[in-house]
Amino acid sequence: MENTGNPVAHLVWDWNGTLLDDITAVIGATNAAFEEIGLAPITLERYRELYCVPVPRFYERLMGRLPTEAEWQVMDAAFHRHYTDRRPGCGLTEGVEQLLGAWQEAGRSQSLLSMYGHDDLVPVVRGYGIESRFVRVEGRRGPSGGSKAAHMERHLGALEGVSPRRTVVIGDAVDDAIAAAHVGARAVLYTGGSHSRASLRTAGVPVVDTLAEAVAEALALAS
Repeated sequence: MENTGNPVAHLVWDWNGTLLDDITAVIGATNAAFEEIGLAPITLERYRELYCVPVPRFYERLMGRLPTEAEWQVMDAAFHRHYTDRRPGCGLTEGVEQLLGAWQEAGRSQSLLSMYGHDDLVPVVRGYGIESRFVRVEGRRGPSGGSKAAHMERHLGALEGVSPRRTVVIGDAVDDAIAAAHVGARAVLYTGGSHSRASLRTAGVPVVDTLAEAVAEALALAS
């Protein structure tokens, strides 16, 4: 039976750039990968201005053309190799432990859905000591670079008693809002990750500068 105790019963959190403050590692890995294939480095501001999914479209904006399949494979593998080297130096975004704890202790549920590979994601989340806050921790299964929409559909479908219309997705990318709309959920977008504020505003959902504001907005959406 669906839980009707709270107007917003469930949060779906994004990981990279949202709960995990890893944008510096992402930019470092991106530029290290670019160096391997002869592309000029990119600034954080430029990255946030251009970033989009599917990721090959992001590279098209940088290169002036879509990468070939062979180029994409090289670039993707290089990025993930360099990111893996840098990720251990990243911490959780400010206030994450308290926000997750307070939401859980209020009797509400939350889960984590990331486009980071599932087999890599689960031990990483466990290592930060927050796995028990979630009813489900799920990463990407299959090739990288695509949209989160189909993953969101499967993720919510696996959660017993969770209604999409009473769910809010919190993430740092326009694709998080697209994935939320795909399943009939709502979204709040956070400026600390992959997109500029101007880019996030194109999604037509609330845009905030802290995760505390994101949780407040999630509650306000149902009031």
